[in-house]
Amino acid sequence: MTLSFVEPPETRYARIGDDRVGYQIFGDGPDVIYFAGMSSAIDVRWEEPQFAGFLRRLGSFCRLIGFDRRGSGVSDALPPGQLPTWETFVDDVRAVLDDVGSERACVFAVQDAGPTGILFAASHPDRTSALILGNTAARYIRAEDYPSGLPPEQAEGILHAIEEAWGTEGIAAIAEPSRRDDATFARWYAKFNRASMRPRQAAAYLRDVMNLDVRETLPLVRVPTLVLHAVDLRIIPIELGRHLAEAIKGARFVELPGAGMSLWTVAAERVLTEVEEFVTGFRRGPEPDRVLATVLFTDIVGSTERASSLGDRRWREVLGRHEDLAGGTVSAFRGRLVKTTGDGILATFDGPARALRCAGEMRTRLKGLGLEMRMGLHTGEIELLGEDIGGIAVNIGSRVMAEAAPNEILATGTVRDLVVGSQIEFADRGARVLKGLPGEWQLVEAMV
Repeated sequence: MTLSFVEPPETRYARIGDDRVGYQIFGDGPDVIYFAGMSSAIDVRWEEPQFAGFLRRLGSFCRLIGFDRRGSGVSDALPPGQLPTWETFVDDVRAVLDDVGSERACVFAVQDAGPTGILFAASHPDRTSALILGNTAARYIRAEDYPSGLPPEQAEGILHAIEEAWGTEGIAAIAEPSRRDDATFARWYAKFNRASMRPRQAAAYLRDVMNLDVRETLPLVRVPTLVLHAVDLRIIPIELGRHLAEAIKGARFVELPGAGMSLWTVAAERVLTEVEEFVTGFRRGPEPDRVLATVLFTDIVGSTERASSLGDRRWREVLGRHEDLAGGTVSAFRGRLVKTTGDGILATFDGPARALRCAGEMRTRLKGLGLEMRMGLHTGEIELLGEDIGGIAVNIGSRVMAEAAPNEILATGTVRDLVVGSQIEFADRGARVLKGLPGEWQLVEAMV
């Protein structure tokens, strides 16, 4: 996924009477309106690097329009006790398209927003150029003429689990099992869901969703349709996605690996390749596995001595609090925690100024634990190796950190040159030879 220095787009509002529907728009190309259902918070989604990268890649080949429907995210709340209906959701889609001047758009609806996408495409073919459905269904509960649906007792179990976990870190293990052991992701995902919908409203809405049935509408969809579905998704079994593709004339069905609800966690590159070809007729293939990023290495000063003085149990507690604080700070500055290194971390950022400010904030927070840190930063090309990274830029960042004094944030001259105008000040620390690297490297201390 390509990292970028692009800032999140401006949030704007379309009006429906006295209500306002928040939306964002960016990119160039055919219009695509992308929306989810209950998990929708257009501002908070940019805080998750993988989600942000997915959206930016979409915006590289289309004009991407995203919105929070009324009753969720940044949009106006519904009257007390009122749940969002599919009719109001369709009205929201139409209002946003009108506000951005879009006559026809590809409707890209995921998860519980899928039925609304189906209804919109069937009732407004003049406004719909194509339809993309991701990890969704026309009906969820099993019926005599719908044996692939969820058994009622299983659906009730899923409902109960989501209701109990909504807004907590436990929701990540249910909806995105591949990220269940990523504490930073779990914190962000809990925040994202809290920003989307309140717990009581989410519980009531989920029960409405489970009783939904738009199967009779499927033959009325007359636009090109692409259906994407994760093979191992438990909450919405793949058989429900196959049913959509079979019932919509001419629909193309694509099976995705994995078990996550969100298309950007399941098989993002595959999804993006399929969507780009579907929308534009052109298939670029996977993104290059080398991208530009700012790497941040940190290390606890005197960790061996501290471990000896505190003892194993107490030291493990300190390390746990260090990892929580460091990971939370990286997330707050829209970085990605690549891994912990025992007594430090490796993180990447799509903007060097944010990386520097993150380092400054992290140093301040960790002082509260009585920890002194040394930190090193470099901006350059990195290799994406699954969840890990590699390449010369990573080696440089590690060597720069090794040169840092206690509580010093050291960076290469490259980082300094890229943040001109940011009002971040630097002190020259001279040219140094870095172990294992050719030539001399100009180093500076960041005053953040």
